[in-house]
Formats: sequence, C-alpha cells, structure tokens
Amino acid sequence: MSVQKVRGAEQLRTRLICATLAGITMRVDNIREREESPGLRLHEASVLRLIEKVTNGCTVEINETGTRLKYKPGVVIGGSGLFHDCGTSRAIGYFVEPLIILALFGKKALSITLQGITNDDKDSCVDTLRTTTLPLLKRFGVTTEGLELKILKRGAPPLGGGEVLLKVPTVTKNLTAINWTDEGMVKRVRGVAYATRVSPQMANRMVDSARGVLNRLLADVYIFTDHYKGNESGKSPGYGLSLLAETTTGCLISAERAAVASRDADAEPRNDERSGGGLVLPEDVGSQAAQQLLEEVKAGGVVDFTHQGLLLLLCALCPEDVSKVRLGRLSPNAIRTLRTIKEFLGVQFNIQAEPSTGTVMLSCVGSGCKNLSRKIT
Repeated sequence: MSVQKVRGAEQLRTRLICATLAGITMRVDNIREREESPGLRLHEASVLRLIEKVTNGCTVEINETGTRLKYKPGVVIGGSGLFHDCGTSRAIGYFVEPLIILALFGKKALSITLQGITNDDKDSCVDTLRTTTLPLLKRFGVTTEGLELKILKRGAPPLGGGEVLLKVPTVTKNLTAINWTDEGMVKRVRGVAYATRVSPQMANRMVDSARGVLNRLLADVYIFTDHYKGNESGKSPGYGLSLLAETTTGCLISAERAAVASRDADAEPRNDERSGGGLVLPEDVGSQAAQQLLEEVKAGGVVDFTHQGLLLLLCALCPEDVSKVRLGRLSPNAIRTLRTIKEFLGVQFNIQAEPSTGTVMLSCVGSGCKNLSRKIT
C-alpha cells in the first residue's frame, strides 16, 4: 500500500478524514519540530483517539517527541452508546466537524456523547453546529431522521463541563451531487443568546444590542435566551450569542461571538474569519455578532466563511457527477482544504471569479466515495 507523505500539523483533521475515506496510509513529518513545545497538541491526539473509537482496525504510530505520525485507516463502524472526553484545549465543535463526515460513511448510525467546552471564541459553538452545520448535510441527500445535536450541559472555558449528544445517520450508498449557486435574499434572522453561571440579564442585554443593529434592516428578528444554572451550567462562567440568517433560497448564514475567561491552552487561533474578544460587555458581544452576520451576508455565497471548507469537502466526496457552488471570498482554511482534497482524493476544483458580485464559483467532479461499510438490506 502506498503511503501519502505530508509535512506539518496543518489541516490534520481534513487529512485524517480524506485518508480514512480513501483508505490511504498517511505519514506526517515535521510536526512543529522547530517550536519551543514540539509535537502533537492535546486536542490533536484527542482527535486521533476519537477516530479510533468510531473505526475498526486503524493503527496510529507516534514517535517519542510527537513530531512524526503514521496513520493507517480502518473501517468506519459508528455505533451507539459511545463517549469521548474532548478536554479543555479546544471546544467540542473542533471534534464534531470531522466526526459528522466520517459517521456518514459508517456501518451503523452514530450516537456519541461528547464532554468538554461547548462555547468559546476559537471553534464553532454547539448552537451553530445544530442550526447551520447539520442542516447543510440535508443538501447532500442525508436523511433528517436520526440527525441531531442535543445540548445536555453548557460549558465555557477554561474548565468546560459541557456535554452534548450527537446522532448522525449513515448514507445508504453515497452522497448526492449539488448545484447550489443562488444565495437569495435574507428573509429572517434567528439566534440563541446563552449565559452560564452569570446573571440572566446578560443574555437579555446581548439580545437588545443585536436587535438594535439588525432591526434597522429587517423586522423578522427573533433571538432566544438560554440561561443555564446549577449542574447544567458547566464549571466556568461565560456568555455569548449565535446568530443565523435564513435566505429566500434556504441558505443558512451564521455568525457568533463569545465572552469567555482567558485560558492557558496550547491551541492555535481558529481558521476562519471570526475571532472572539475575551471578556467584554454583553452589549459589545451582541453588536459584534450582528455586525459579523452582516459582513457574512455582504460577502455573498451560499455558506459563511466557517463552513466553506466543510462544503468543499462534501462536494469532493460526492459521486462522479458535477457539483457547483457559489462562495464569497475564500477563507485561508478553504484554500488549504482545496489543496488537501487534491492531494488525497485527486479532486481538482474549477474556480471562476465573478467580479460583478465579488463571489467565486467552484465546480468539481466528485471522487465517487461510497459507503462500503453499510449492509444493504
């Protein structure tokens, strides 16, 4: 079996997904060799343990310094009653994003409980995953039955303590190629303002601030407040806002902001255009989230910056048919994802810029990835 050799820890999650679904052994060299603390980070090692739990027959070899990794994929099994502690160096969203793609091609439907940080300023929060990421899968023919992300406990940094239940069904054979080029006009905005271990007024103040920005442009704005206390509120105080703009063509554009306590973690900054701001006033959190949502809508495209990489990867995993999507300005993460897709799956996108709208049209012929694990009855 040929071995795909890559360098550095960049795009590790995407590389693991592609290597697993393509059945390619991967070797990663020079993982932060020249940094003060070389080798894999805690959250990267945790992702590898998570993949071991949902697959059968995979092998992971790491050298003593953690600067070299060899990954031989197994068969994706899925299953129910699984549990994984995500730790506190990265949020649960960091682990859910690769997990939902792998679970689609599993032998059994996946049901797993994840513990850790549910909302922070680095990764997609569980509210965005529930309202935007999972509905995106429906575009590719994934059934809505058994597709769920349930928030059991909230958990803010630095101590976490959150808990979610993720359920992902399998695809019968393969995904469905898409032609998704019309972003439409925004018709309504929904959102969730959450607060843990702080006054419930924090959530109300964020809602008032966000509505102060959005109601100038749109009347149909409704933001839910979600206050947690007691055992369901995790171990640290925090608050934040997740917004979702729905367009006339069914596109879902998300933006979020979180105010969290500082933490000493070995995590890199997030790979998209959004960044949190530490402990700030609830009014600032609300207005910043609303402004970020307007920026996402202004950029154009059928998804926001955060979901560009996921959308491109799903297109590459489609059958050998043409998929076509419209995106706004490509994020650095999306560009790196395009390179990884070409490297592992052999899928190359045709990219056409449209200066009149400031958007980019991307099309590709899928790799024809099939769910060979699932029994056909």
